[in-house]
Amino acid sequence: MDGSIPGLMVEPTANSGVGKWTLRFQSPITRKRRDMGLGRYPDVSLSEARELALDARKIIDAGLDPIEQRKQKRTAFEEGVLTVPTFEDAALQVYADLLPGWTNAKHGAQWMTTMEQYVFPLIGGRPVDQLKPKDFADVLKPIWLTKRETATRIKQRCHGVMKWSWGRKYVPSNPVDMVDTLLPKPGVSHKLVQHFPAMPWALVPGFIQDHVHKNDSVTADLLEFVILTACRSGEARKMTWNEIDWETATWTIPAAHMGKTGRTHRVPLSTRAVEILTKRKRQRCKSDLVFPSPSGKVLTDMALTKYLRDKAAPSDKPDRFATAHGFRSSFRDWASENGYARDLAERALAHTIKDGGEAAYHRTDLLAQRRPMMEAWAQHVLGQQHNALATG
Repeated sequence: MDGSIPGLMVEPTANSGVGKWTLRFQSPITRKRRDMGLGRYPDVSLSEARELALDARKIIDAGLDPIEQRKQKRTAFEEGVLTVPTFEDAALQVYADLLPGWTNAKHGAQWMTTMEQYVFPLIGGRPVDQLKPKDFADVLKPIWLTKRETATRIKQRCHGVMKWSWGRKYVPSNPVDMVDTLLPKPGVSHKLVQHFPAMPWALVPGFIQDHVHKNDSVTADLLEFVILTACRSGEARKMTWNEIDWETATWTIPAAHMGKTGRTHRVPLSTRAVEILTKRKRQRCKSDLVFPSPSGKVLTDMALTKYLRDKAAPSDKPDRFATAHGFRSSFRDWASENGYARDLAERALAHTIKDGGEAAYHRTDLLAQRRPMMEAWAQHVLGQQHNALATG
């Protein structure tokens, strides 16, 4: 007997070191004793068994039989009445459950930010019962050796989401338990390259015409602006009106919004980019943000992810939708294939020059030289639509 949760016990099996978790209780409906299986030890740890038993005890306290509840849920699944949640939906529920217990609001924000940045773009839209250990390994591999602390936290958070799913019988086991066997070991050299799904640059004009210009929303304007400027979505989502120089058509992104580079970055604004900002200015609310959420706060990154997913945005990866970050790759490929110098394209993306000797000689951001390139990129993005938009 466990001793902490009434009726929880582990029973030995014929295999050495293997047991079976059982919750013994009196059914509030039949008043008869019943044994409810909670999984196999050690696959189910003591803490996990206690949590499952506690959930069952809550059902019993409500006057219901947890075994019958489980049968009803299984029947609902078989009849198609109850659907399995996506990983993103499950994560949002776990987040909502955890939020009241956080004394530090920053911790709660970090929990969701890491999921939005690293996990949702890859597996957020998939039902939890379709996820395998390899799927979580694919999420973690790009940062497992380079950002170990962040990767470890993400793994813990994914484990919590799948544990929640397992406890509610959406999945038969927790696939995150097996992820370590698929990840490289520290100290071993591995080339880990994980590119965000990107839309091939030739498809961008058609997508803009069919799915962006026909949608008059803040999210659509934000997405087009992100594509036109080849910026990171977070830089545009946090953009404020005082960052814009209307006379020179230049956007100056403060160092605080530039992430790991930590340096101020200037962006030459194309004619179409200025048109979008002018439109947003006419519709400006009380917020200082250029692309605010309905509540006047910074839009979540999921706004763009969901938009692209809903529009089935094609990408260069089979069975994957394009991501907002992937449009930076679309721009980079376009620039290379249209003969623009590597230096100009890298400056447009605000990439850090890794060669120390080369970096020492680069003391200008080549803003004037970048301006014609960004105007040409805008013309490509818009196809034949720009003249009509400018005069319409």
